[in-house]
Amino acid sequence: MSETKFLMFNHGYAFAAEFLYASSLAFFLQPFMRMGRYRWRKGAAVFAAYLFLSWICDRLAAPRGTFVLTVTLLLTAGAGVLDLERPRAFLLGLLYWETRVNSGLIADSLYFAAEQVLPCRSVAPEEVYLQTALRLTLLLLSHAAMFITMLYAFCRRLKRRPLPLGRLEICYISLVPAAGILFGQIIAGLLFEIRDGELLQLYERHPAFVAAVPILALLFYAGSYLTILFQQGMAALQEEQAAGFVERQQTRAIRARIHEAEQFYSRIRQLKHEMRGHLTNIQGLVQSKEYAEVEEYISRLDESMSGFELTLRTGNPVTDVIINDRRRQCQEMGIRFQVEFHYPQSGHYDAFDVGIILQNLLQNALEACEKVPESERFLTLAGKRKGSFFLIEVRNSFSGEIAFGRDGLPETAKKADAPMHGIGLSNVRRIAEKYMGEMEISLEDRVFRITVMVQET
Repeated sequence: MSETKFLMFNHGYAFAAEFLYASSLAFFLQPFMRMGRYRWRKGAAVFAAYLFLSWICDRLAAPRGTFVLTVTLLLTAGAGVLDLERPRAFLLGLLYWETRVNSGLIADSLYFAAEQVLPCRSVAPEEVYLQTALRLTLLLLSHAAMFITMLYAFCRRLKRRPLPLGRLEICYISLVPAAGILFGQIIAGLLFEIRDGELLQLYERHPAFVAAVPILALLFYAGSYLTILFQQGMAALQEEQAAGFVERQQTRAIRARIHEAEQFYSRIRQLKHEMRGHLTNIQGLVQSKEYAEVEEYISRLDESMSGFELTLRTGNPVTDVIINDRRRQCQEMGIRFQVEFHYPQSGHYDAFDVGIILQNLLQNALEACEKVPESERFLTLAGKRKGSFFLIEVRNSFSGEIAFGRDGLPETAKKADAPMHGIGLSNVRRIAEKYMGEMEISLEDRVFRITVMVQET
């Protein structure tokens, strides 16, 4: 290989490396962008912006680390355009750079070791250029393989479970990647040094670094990965605790309503005993021809009986009180409410589990109906048995758009006390899975439908 061809190879090598880094960043960010229809366009924009910034920094001969800082800051500032949360964009930028730096250090160590094991013995310039070009090609390929594999591992871990990123969490998770980037930048600055006109390599001066540097790079990478894993585990534990707390609160509320229902039936029995006396009083007033008093007496009696309105009977006191409560709310809000629900008599289901399902589904439906014009509000509840399965279906009107989270559930629009909201449907799905069932959500013509299937255990 001639010197001219080797120079051309060097230019091509530099471009291939930048192409690899730009495309890797674009592909790494894409799975976390919320607007799926425009992901490829946004990925292409990231790719082009990266190459442009790389060219600018190269032209300006910017100091080491300037490009890293610039890309990370611009990525964070432009998070809204990319449909990324700003803390997530910042974290993804740090993880990208840490992976690139650490994989590069490992590849450089392997390249130096290969040079020592297979030195270039030829003195002919053409042979030296050719062997150098081959080694650089192997260096780029090995770096690309490690870099893409390590990025993919980060991407898969982050996609497996949503990671809450408050200020404290982002500071905690960013410590190890930031330290890894700083370590890599320091080592990269020490790899080559010119002294008395002679080029000295770090690994030649300190051979122990050939093994120490890649080990430290792997430790930084593993530290970042385990930090994310630990934080996800903590978030999962907090979600379980919050879900358990909500379920206990709902169970307590249902028990209280059952107690009220028991009092209701007690008052009905008491009224039956009192009714003979009321009829005697009415008969006396009629005999005395006190018709105005009769009308007033009946009016007062009607008022006293207005509270005895448990009109829907499902076959279970738990579901009775929940459905009748929601029926009264629907009447107050002007929502057309249709019910065709009968509690399964098989005895294979815990009534409180069925009650929690109904309470969450109907409450979410009522909140959705509030945002719809009163003339369009409707809510239907159906419960039917199909073989060994029991199906619960709720349909309701809704307006606007519903955004779904990575867990496949609608995202809550409530900002206040956000950690406690959005748990209801998670509890419903958990109860469905408890009975070897599932939950299905569908949207069609401004109608939200959710179906829960539970199986006899």
